[in-house]
Amino acid sequence: MAFYTEDAELAGFNGSVNQAGHAAIRARHLELFAEFPENRADVVNEIDLGSIVMVHERVARTPGGDSFEVAAIYTLRDGKISRVDFARGG
Repeated sequence: MAFYTEDAELAGFNGSVNQAGHAAIRARHLELFAEFPENRADVVNEIDLGSIVMVHERVARTPGGDSFEVAAIYTLRDGKISRVDFARGG
């Protein structure tokens, strides 16, 4: 959580905010890793534009299970993540 601003937001790409603030983001991650303890995201590509960083990831919830791709678009403020927009591939 040290990488996020106190008022950080997580959202779907072109969608509404799903989680806002440390407590909500922490709860989301605790729930995600409780359900998928072996969740893994491998970075395929990264584009650093300074205050915006885009990361293309290949995600697998379980070893050998189905995987999907996601683009995480991070907006930074004062060196911390203030917003992440997730665009998930089909």
